[in-house]
Amino acid sequence: MKDKIFIIAEAGVNHNGKLDIALNLCDAAKAAGADAVKFQTFNTQINVLKDCEMAEYQKKNVSKLISHWEMIRKLELSHDEFRLLKDHCDRIGIEFLSTPSETESLRFLISLGMRAVKISSGEITNLPLLRAIGRLKKEVLLSTGMANMKEIKAALDIIVAAGTPKTKITVLHCTTDYPTKPDEVNLLAMLTIKKNFGVKVGYSDHTNGIEAAVAAAALGARIIEKHFTLDKKMEGPDHAASLEPSELKAMVDGIRNIEKALGNGIKKPTRAELKNKKITRKCIVAKKDIKKGEKFSDVNLTVMRPEKGVSAIKWDEVVGKKAKRDFVKNEVIVP
Repeated sequence: MKDKIFIIAEAGVNHNGKLDIALNLCDAAKAAGADAVKFQTFNTQINVLKDCEMAEYQKKNVSKLISHWEMIRKLELSHDEFRLLKDHCDRIGIEFLSTPSETESLRFLISLGMRAVKISSGEITNLPLLRAIGRLKKEVLLSTGMANMKEIKAALDIIVAAGTPKTKITVLHCTTDYPTKPDEVNLLAMLTIKKNFGVKVGYSDHTNGIEAAVAAAALGARIIEKHFTLDKKMEGPDHAASLEPSELKAMVDGIRNIEKALGNGIKKPTRAELKNKKITRKCIVAKKDIKKGEKFSDVNLTVMRPEKGVSAIKWDEVVGKKAKRDFVKNEVIVP
């Protein structure tokens, strides 16, 4: 996490409650070059009231014949299935992450050996969960969709007071809408969070396409999270606003290129530039024939490529001096 932008392929509930799809999502995330694949761990019975309504985006992507509770229940994976997912991720070499929705799921995920804990936007006001996560003193990724600055501060204060130092917390700017419209992304808010709270920042992206995620990398995000699916046409709440594997790979490649392009901030010529320096810069040459003893001036001098004599930057040092010999037109001046 410290050396490069950490890219999380958010599988979420795009497995549709099926282990084989979840395993394929792990493989696709690995093939795309992501650092981690992340799921969502919850117990529907203790996580959602049966009269909870669906969000508008969920109504568009899920059968109208089932309730929000029934939808969530169908998307739930068992603890045994998550154990298999964790083992599979370990085998193929990608980090396993999952977002707990309640303290019971948190305890289970920690028992799997999860290194970091991701807090979803919906849990930013879940004080018992925030406190339990803070007590673990692990790396914390805090999403901030739907939150204002006061709520972000309150969540940070709870996590820090429970025992996790702020240096271990990365706050992810996020807009909780699927898909997020470009004019509602507000990427600069990520920098506002960084400035006001003195924390590492990242971006959890719900837009269509990869532009916002790549732009966040250019702005200094240390973590990028993006939903992905095996097929956008699958039924489920998040598939339509997710990337397919080829798009996920394009995003990862774009972020890695931006990461390289950002460099180290030291302005100096590169090795490639040093090869071109003499060719593209100019030297002082005779604009016309110049006789010995004639003064160099704006009238009889000009500058031309390549820089093989006196650099054009020394123009004022040459003008006014007398020629020590004859020069023909376009000859390099040696005062």
